[in-house]
Amino acid sequence: MAPSLTPLSPDERRLLLRVARDSIRAVVLGEPAAEPDGLTPALEAVGAVFVSLHHDGALRGCIGSLAADQPLYRAVARAAEAAALEDPRFPPVGLSELPGLEIEISRLSALVPVSPDAVLPGEHGVSLQWSGRRAVFLPQVAPKYGWDRETLLRELCAKAHLPPDAWRYPEAQVSVFVAEVFSDADENEATAE
Repeated sequence: MAPSLTPLSPDERRLLLRVARDSIRAVVLGEPAAEPDGLTPALEAVGAVFVSLHHDGALRGCIGSLAADQPLYRAVARAAEAAALEDPRFPPVGLSELPGLEIEISRLSALVPVSPDAVLPGEHGVSLQWSGRRAVFLPQVAPKYGWDRETLLRELCAKAHLPPDAWRYPEAQVSVFVAEVFSDADENEATAE
């Protein structure tokens, strides 16, 4: 079974981007975020999501969950807040950074277990789990670095602090997902045309 997603409408995407930005602003200011208006059934359905933050073209935070365990709009709000304040690779986002912050949302399909040779770099996001360790790459990572399948799987092992060939182990669990990826940069480009 191949992973799949029904795409959101442009209005639903814009609403999720606004939810993410409003949530980040509220958490940086230490205020509660307002509940969004105009929620659709797709946004109220449970969903899994990652939110990536960029500033001046550089990654500034990325947090999410593979588990679809809360309404999509709430998952976006929580991931956006966590990406801004809790990514251990970066200091918390400051108020002065908010105007230049680019938000990218990756809405995820369910995970589908596969053999490693079924991984399609650039199309699939990949999760590798073995010996109590797990690492994940979103679909957009492999093309960004020009990775082929084997390089992607080796890099996934490195991210999980596993031996580089752990993806070949019979006990290793490789799963794939697809993602609907959109950002406020896409919205700005669309309005500038």
